[in-house]
Amino acid sequence: MIKARNFISPITRKRLARFRKMRLAWWSLWILIGLYVLSLGSELLCNDKPLYVRYEGKSHFPVFFYYPEKTFIPGGLKTRPDYKKIAQTPSFKEDSSNFMIFPPVPNGPYKSADPQSIMTSDHVMVSITQTPRVGAVDVNPKLEIIRSNQVGSFLGKEDRSLRRAYLPDLISLPNDAAQAVKSRFGGEDSPRYQARVKDAKGNGVEISIPAFKAKAAPPRLVRLTFRDDLGSAALSKNLSFVKSLEIDGGDRHFWDSLPQDLQKRITEKVEGMFAGYAEPFFFEHEGMRLRAGFAKDEVRFPYPPVKSHLMGIDGAGRDVLARILYGLRTSLSFGLILVIVSMGLGTAAGAIQGYYGGLVDITGQRITEIWSAIPFLYVMILLGSVYGRSFLLLLVCYAIFNWIGISYYMRAEFLRLRRQAFVESASCMGVPDYKIMVRHILPNGLVPIITFFPFFLVGAIGSLAALDYLGFGLPPPTPSWGELLAQAQTYRWAWWLILYPSAALFVVMLLGVFIGEGVRNAFDPKQFSRLR
Repeated sequence: MIKARNFISPITRKRLARFRKMRLAWWSLWILIGLYVLSLGSELLCNDKPLYVRYEGKSHFPVFFYYPEKTFIPGGLKTRPDYKKIAQTPSFKEDSSNFMIFPPVPNGPYKSADPQSIMTSDHVMVSITQTPRVGAVDVNPKLEIIRSNQVGSFLGKEDRSLRRAYLPDLISLPNDAAQAVKSRFGGEDSPRYQARVKDAKGNGVEISIPAFKAKAAPPRLVRLTFRDDLGSAALSKNLSFVKSLEIDGGDRHFWDSLPQDLQKRITEKVEGMFAGYAEPFFFEHEGMRLRAGFAKDEVRFPYPPVKSHLMGIDGAGRDVLARILYGLRTSLSFGLILVIVSMGLGTAAGAIQGYYGGLVDITGQRITEIWSAIPFLYVMILLGSVYGRSFLLLLVCYAIFNWIGISYYMRAEFLRLRRQAFVESASCMGVPDYKIMVRHILPNGLVPIITFFPFFLVGAIGSLAALDYLGFGLPPPTPSWGELLAQAQTYRWAWWLILYPSAALFVVMLLGVFIGEGVRNAFDPKQFSRLR
């Protein structure tokens, strides 16, 4: 019996031995193979359907076979069952002979998660922050207050009592403030004025007067705006409440300092927040204007990673981990099929041109140049709008354009080898042309195919992700890394939609590059040459 290794030439065995010595490339190859094999069993690892169901003494395998709802629920419908809900029914909860075995990750790439099934913090957070007071006064040329709006708190008086009051008697104005008011009443061009003073309680206040452009008639009144100058001294307190309306976190001392009526109002708002929603409100406390806001951890998609969804949830409520694993299978399968088909087409085209040469070669080259000038993206958009987006259409469109590069290399190989002695000997013996091309020339011209295969695979995976990102790739809801990155563009705060798909794409492409570098070095006939 002839051993399999006898079919491998000594030169090829030496090249394989060199490749094994390159540990980075060798282990990258096995890691990539392992990831692909793992992705081929995605249904056994990430699935919302159980692997095995035992019900009333019968065995069921929902991963491989379809069972209607009525199979597990008497009087149920003929629709697809929700196995997680069925597992909570008395038939399974109370009868230990009925049970389900789910995959390690009981989430599929297509089904949206039930918000009720996601464990969230059962607290209401109350954030109390100081907001700057803002007021304004309109003064006449004598600096008498004609109109006042919310300025009484700055001056320690009621707004109604400020009419005709002399402003410098109520607050210490800088000398240039009066000059700024005077220049506006004089009809002169004046830039925006801004100064910092102290209010009646000694707190910092910012006074500003808007810029003025000269007009034919001077203004009758000039407005001064007052605003609290909080800076870094602004009050900010956080309180945490449980469902019993008791405070279980935050600044308790601040809470105790609040009046009883204000505490009651806040707890009523907290109770409303537990029931649904509570509007924020403003209140005065110790001369400060404070805002009380209320927040509760609610499940809104996309949602960050939790225990039941380790990589988070996307914008449609689907598990990101499941979509990344299924997307790995889609990407690698697409890349492998595309590279094999496109390299087969390119090898055939290059072989015919290189072997026959002459008019066949020139004609083939001109056709190839014309074909390469056709815009791929426009063709993809046109065919997608006519036939609809699909995996097969995307594969065909890529394959009919992706063969051009390898055809040039294979043409050069066949041009080089067709005049070799072993080819001419076979031709003299009457061996048909196609046998000479396939059995004699092609095995000696495989170096471009082998060395470019990993790089073409990486390029195909990256191109698929780019097309999915742009919206011209696989049809929804096909799991795809590019589609997850497109969601990240919409939800820029969802870091898990950026990190995990990007990391998966980076790792797979990096492994492909390591393998490609190793193959190229292993098949390099001048391994020990150095550029001097």
